Amino acid sequence: MLAGIAARTSTLTLGLLVGSVTYRNPALAAKITTTLDVISRGRAWHGIGAGWFQEEHTAYGIEFPTLKERFERLEEALQITRSMFVNEQTTFAGTYFSAHGAFNNPKPIRGDIPILIGGSGERRTLRTTARFAQHWNFVGGPPEEFARKRDVLHAHCRDIGRDPAEIVLSSHVRLGPNGEIGPAIDTAAALGDLGLDLAIVVLPPPHDPAVLAPLADALAQLR
Repeated sequence: MLAGIAARTSTLTLGLLVGSVTYRNPALAAKITTTLDVISRGRAWHGIGAGWFQEEHTAYGIEFPTLKERFERLEEALQITRSMFVNEQTTFAGTYFSAHGAFNNPKPIRGDIPILIGGSGERRTLRTTARFAQHWNFVGGPPEEFARKRDVLHAHCRDIGRDPAEIVLSSHVRLGPNGEIGPAIDTAAALGDLGLDLAIVVLPPPHDPAVLAPLADALAQLR
């Protein structure tokens, strides 16, 4: 679906919020995202996380390891993914994943692809984000909770000598119970005052596409 959208648009950025590390081999996932980047002329991001939806894994017969193992898999996968994006060949030997002279050609249009990690776990998710990602997505909650998680992420960045400004901060914002745009606008404004870079509006089905134009106009006024 993303490839189809990429071929028919010129400005939208495209990616997952987010794919579980359990779904695909990381070298293959990197090649898939790179193909999307090439089709879109450099508009793709690579969204990945440790996974949480056990029922979906069960439905499709996908292994659902312990949380600890899923995070270990994620950290290995991110090392392979970054190498696949920027290096001529990738060789990696881990506990769960490996690659041996793997190619990824053609390369990403921009020479790299931003990695997006979503979630709010302070000890593993945000630390992993500080190490590997260029984009962190807060899955939603009160503005004060966003601010606290932001500070934890920035502390992890300082621990490894990384500039926190290198990481884009986004958050889900939601319409009102009857599709009103006001709650989404208010949340985006409050989060913007706390350093949010990008509001990602959740449009649960069924929704009326007519809401998009006034929503975009109202959000544009917040800049």
